[in-house]
Amino acid sequence: MNKRSITLIILILFVGAMAGTLIGELFGWILPEGVVKAFFLTSVSFDLGGLVGNESGVIVLDIIMFTLKFGLSIKINFISIIGLASSYYFLRYFR
Repeated sequence: MNKRSITLIILILFVGAMAGTLIGELFGWILPEGVVKAFFLTSVSFDLGGLVGNESGVIVLDIIMFTLKFGLSIKINFISIIGLASSYYFLRYFR
């Protein structure tokens, strides 16, 4: 049985999500305004700053000599889920 490393799995899933995002952006240019475009391109955003109650989406650690800012934002729409599913299928098919 061939074991894959966790970094390869995360990398392939990340590439699948990025491909889904790219296809979603292309659909945004091609599709006319309407229900279909809204269904495929309406996204949900999760950000790191929202978890601590910061509206800007950034966690700020202000130390006297310097300031550190941490931020992470994830936008998920239907097309990016299709990209993740296709990369998961790719992982399962090519063992």
